[in-house]
Amino acid sequence: MNPPPPGSTAATTPADPADTRATGPGGDPTSALPGVPSGDAAGRPQGPGQFREIWRRYRRNKLAMLGLVIVAFLAVVAIISPFSTPFDPFEQNLLNTLQPPSAKHFFGTDVLGRDLYSGVIYGTRLAMLVGLSVVLFSLVLGLTLGSLAGFKGGWVDGLIARVIDIFLAFPTLVGAIVIVRATGDGVIPVVVALVALGWMTTARLMRAQVLALREAEYVEAARSIGAGTGRILRRHILPNAVAPVLVYSLTNIGVVVVAMASLSFLGVGVPPDVPEWGRMIASARDYLSVDGVSHLWIFPSLAIALTTLGFAFVGDGLRDALDPKLRGGN
Repeated sequence: MNPPPPGSTAATTPADPADTRATGPGGDPTSALPGVPSGDAAGRPQGPGQFREIWRRYRRNKLAMLGLVIVAFLAVVAIISPFSTPFDPFEQNLLNTLQPPSAKHFFGTDVLGRDLYSGVIYGTRLAMLVGLSVVLFSLVLGLTLGSLAGFKGGWVDGLIARVIDIFLAFPTLVGAIVIVRATGDGVIPVVVALVALGWMTTARLMRAQVLALREAEYVEAARSIGAGTGRILRRHILPNAVAPVLVYSLTNIGVVVVAMASLSFLGVGVPPDVPEWGRMIASARDYLSVDGVSHLWIFPSLAIALTTLGFAFVGDGLRDALDPKLRGGN
């Protein structure tokens, strides 16, 4: 067969309808359409190179690296806490109360004679468990409702927005006290209360991100070829919208820890016999003016501050690494 003359349409039209040039990487037809970006902008990862670049920018932030060290240290302490405490954190010894820090009791003892160091270590495990659980469940709920509200719009968006407004109308601490009192003391009721009153900001952030992305050219291209809502959200919107939500969630772990300590300080949440940072500080209220027993509140307070700062530094560093424009393009 003679080749087609130059300039004819046959010279530029593939003979095989299944020609791979009609699809993008991975066989996704949307990436071959005009205006559809490839890689990260289309919701697909760039590969190890992009993660190396994010890590390079992250490690140049000294506070972010300090936060990462703090969080890693807290995670290790929480994991090995059952094997690293010299005493049982629940064991009481009324003949050994209010002892100052010593070689035997590193942080001293509390009003019931319990080893304060063992109690702080146990409290670290409890704080990490509650903080990560609350943030994880809040992410699932917030990402789901925020994505639906932003992508669907209309009455769905209006309904979810009104629900968010209703929950935001309740003061967080007061609402958490009501929920915990209604469901009973314990770690699980605390998690339920903090999730019920903490998912709204995640949903709002996700909704705003989806609203900004749902009219993008590559989303319109995917919609024009018949891609369903689930596929568009999963492949093209969520990967691009989730970064600021994850940054907020990391920072929010410290806020959750403070909220749990606040509930315990007020006598709500974990049982009174459980070593928890807020409970430890509450037990020291009657001894604030007593000389030589400041260790009762100093060490739990330092643990709360260290945890909050660690996750705040990690969140801020990750935000700057994901968006180098915030740091002048470093």
